[in-house]
Amino acid sequence: MSDTVHRFVYPAGSGRLDKFLVEQLPEFTRSRLQGLIKDGFVQVNEKVATKTGLTVEAGMEVVVRVPPPQPSDLVAEDIPLEVIFENDDLIVVNKPAGMVVHPAAGHASGTLVNAALGYAPDLEGISGEQRPGLVHRLDKDTSGLILLAKNDRAYHWLQDQFRLRQVKKVYLALVDGHPPTPTGRIEAAIGRDPSQRKKMAVVPDAKGRESVSEYFTREVFPEHTLLDVHPHTGRTHQIRVHLAFLGCPVTADPVYGTRKPSIDLKRHFLHAYKLTVRLPGESEERTFEAPLPAELEAVLADLRHNS
Repeated sequence: MSDTVHRFVYPAGSGRLDKFLVEQLPEFTRSRLQGLIKDGFVQVNEKVATKTGLTVEAGMEVVVRVPPPQPSDLVAEDIPLEVIFENDDLIVVNKPAGMVVHPAAGHASGTLVNAALGYAPDLEGISGEQRPGLVHRLDKDTSGLILLAKNDRAYHWLQDQFRLRQVKKVYLALVDGHPPTPTGRIEAAIGRDPSQRKKMAVVPDAKGRESVSEYFTREVFPEHTLLDVHPHTGRTHQIRVHLAFLGCPVTADPVYGTRKPSIDLKRHFLHAYKLTVRLPGESEERTFEAPLPAELEAVLADLRHNS
């Protein structure tokens, strides 16, 4: 695969080289373009320019060579994926419970990223590296929709929407007991649990990060409630922590729930079933949905039968 070449002529006046390239190549971050300059991939009037702050003036020709993505140290694996949607920019996947999103200590393989590389080995990659871009995550035992960017343009387009809280996410959660009101809004800062550092907890505002979740009752059972939960922020374990704080933890959650699960389930009952987002280059939002996994449908069927 050869370098991609971009040619520009500085229009009028003068300015910094890196700032000019950010305006001309919005699909790349400023740091990525600065890296290309420092590594000798940019020429100004046929001379290599390695200073990011070089002054360019009207009529100067700027040539940028973008090398093909380098293989990452991530290993592509042939793992089945349920792809809900795909185009040239991104993949929308329905992640199963039990799958870790990204390789880390103790999970070097078998992750969603490994599976995505196996599914799309020719993806353009992120920041010059051949890997999918993760703009959000799901806990290992939470199933449901997750977005994977195929290129820098899509990655930053999606990242901006998450940062500006424009992406709408809806989770289905079965909880033990019943919330204090049928609908509600939880505004409670989340940070590291001071007594158990591997857990998160509701903490004083000064010691945590702003966290907001809304919930809506879907179905009521004698000892459980099925909720739609809309997280407005994206903190680690947010929904699980907020619902436990409310006094109705997610059913079968071994970390934030009851010591003995109220239902025999090998995963917690939390599923990211709806996601609304604007795709790269589009002005209208699109909504994607992932059906509830069979093991969770079976739990609801039993509860309805017994009710």
